[in-house]
Amino acid sequence: MDHIQRDKHNLESVVEGDINRTPARNEWVQNNVSEETRELLEKDANYFMHQSMSTPCLDVLGTCEGSHIESISGKKYLDFHGNNVHQIGFSHPKLVSRLTEQLQSLTFSTRRYANKTAIRFAEKLTSYTPKGLDRILLTPNGSSAIGIALKLARAVTGKHKVVSFWDSFHGASLDAISVGGESVFQEHMGPLMPGVERIPPPITYRGIFEGDETKALEYLRYVLEKDHQIGAFLAETIRNTDVQIPSKKFWKGARELCTKHNVLLILDEIPIAFGRTGKMFAYELFDIEPDILCLGKGLGGGIFPQAAIVTREEYNTFGDISLGHYTHEKSPLGSMAGLTLLEVIEEENILQKVKDDEEFMRRALRKMHRKYSLIGDVRGVGLLWGIELVTDRTTKKKATAEAEEIMYECLKQGLSFKVSKGNVLQLSPPLTITREELEKAFEILNCAFLKTNAIA
Repeated sequence: MDHIQRDKHNLESVVEGDINRTPARNEWVQNNVSEETRELLEKDANYFMHQSMSTPCLDVLGTCEGSHIESISGKKYLDFHGNNVHQIGFSHPKLVSRLTEQLQSLTFSTRRYANKTAIRFAEKLTSYTPKGLDRILLTPNGSSAIGIALKLARAVTGKHKVVSFWDSFHGASLDAISVGGESVFQEHMGPLMPGVERIPPPITYRGIFEGDETKALEYLRYVLEKDHQIGAFLAETIRNTDVQIPSKKFWKGARELCTKHNVLLILDEIPIAFGRTGKMFAYELFDIEPDILCLGKGLGGGIFPQAAIVTREEYNTFGDISLGHYTHEKSPLGSMAGLTLLEVIEEENILQKVKDDEEFMRRALRKMHRKYSLIGDVRGVGLLWGIELVTDRTTKKKATAEAEEIMYECLKQGLSFKVSKGNVLQLSPPLTITREELEKAFEILNCAFLKTNAIA
């Protein structure tokens, strides 16, 4: 494990995703990919801007299908990351067919003109949301959906401030990083959007409110009582990166506080909606309703970029301003992707499948927790799980080097996932994954843990 070292800057900036500048990455490229792949990776690194969690890359993909991505040299990986777009897997045949058909007719919809596909998509999407939460705007990406939500909240409430959580992620655009809480996106950016108040999140493992969500609610209450210019509370219903799941009590309390103080509750479900939690939307788990719901990533079926906001009918009073007005606002291709995604979830009974898979995941991960002392905590719902690694279960010191070692060992054996916060293995497989593929993934994980001598 000595070959895996991080400099001081990397240690401090590990927040979401594996680091792509370590010696371990260089060793992977030298020893685990073909000469052709190395040449292409070098070209990729020469042309694309280098950035954390992205370029330089670790392999070159040639195809993707179902639960797998495959490199140009023929190496197949079970993809338990998928950038959170693979709810129905990769290259779903129905979606490929539908998009091909759409390309033969209307390929682009100029603004000021409607199109049948977008209308059908809007009708289908809002059939899943509560009555009254049925006005939408479409946009090409999740960051833009967050921007629309923030603008709408200002227009509705007449208040410009927003509360959000530290460590949250809401997108990579300047307005989205302003309301997010990930330092890696804010470094070197200078002044960000004013009027953002960040509060500590309710988490169950480590953190200043560890295991005591009432403190987090008290903090939110205190801020809302003190600052009457706050018009919105923006939060991930479940934090995707390291799988932090607040309780129903917390969310019901937060919903009540927002209503009491005339604050709009904006829920960011861009990475976790559409069955990931066993529900179409994660807020259903907590018996609450948002005022604005932000959606994206998987909404495009893993093929086409598509995002949206869904909001209340009574907020549809700003026809004199442009809240979105994006070039690809009512994209026929994006709309067809979203419509087909929803149909596939229904036709393949994916919500029930995810609930069944959740029990399998829970049993398998609890068994690993008992077996490996390196695992400090396991948490998750549906097909979204986090394994938090620690060098000591009492001190909870992060096992960052071990997490990276396990990640690369799994990659060698054909399992891909991301590492969040430096020490959390985040498992987010396609919702269409087979039980055999899940079992294979756990075989690989267990082999990787055994190689680190992590047995309790």
